[in-house]
Amino acid sequence: MNYTICVSGAAAGETVIKSRPLAERLGKAIAKSGNIITTGATVGLPLFAARAAKQAGGMSIGFSPAASLREHVHKYRLPIGIYDFINFTGFNYVGRDVYLVQSSDALITVGGRFGSLHEFTTAIESNKPCGVLLDSGGTADVIPELIDKLELPHRSLVIMDENPENLIKRMLALLDKHYGDIDTSALVNQWFLDDPPERAG
Repeated sequence: MNYTICVSGAAAGETVIKSRPLAERLGKAIAKSGNIITTGATVGLPLFAARAAKQAGGMSIGFSPAASLREHVHKYRLPIGIYDFINFTGFNYVGRDVYLVQSSDALITVGGRFGSLHEFTTAIESNKPCGVLLDSGGTADVIPELIDKLELPHRSLVIMDENPENLIKRMLALLDKHYGDIDTSALVNQWFLDDPPERAG
């Protein structure tokens, strides 16, 4: 089963400079593991991760706040060319964040600002596995303190690591456990082709 792993991080600010190599390592590790990277189709750390994934031969899907390619480029001034597919949500940034998280199997936070915190809280409240790349600055380094001070739901779904490659390995193990009740064998999933159910209307 190929998982979609969202890389969430700052589009601008101090952590973009500090954590660019870490974001690139995350993207490459996702690609090398045979899984799919998702991002907010934006600049900064998500862009570095998505580009590294593509350079490593992986698949990259972007979720844009814009409603069209024209709006994506001219209104939001966001990049194209490194994604296999861009989903133009038309939901602006806040709605895009929710759509992105709900469309991904897991979320990894690297660096980040308030937008990344919004994506993390959306993911954990949605019962999604979440990874935090420690020592990458910003949101990623604030999350452990918030977890200690607040009653975090689904605490067992949060893993933290200082090494991007280790974090991806641990995330994949967590995803396998989280989705262990789903039988992905081809024969089991042929039911909709072999004997389509009767549908009303």
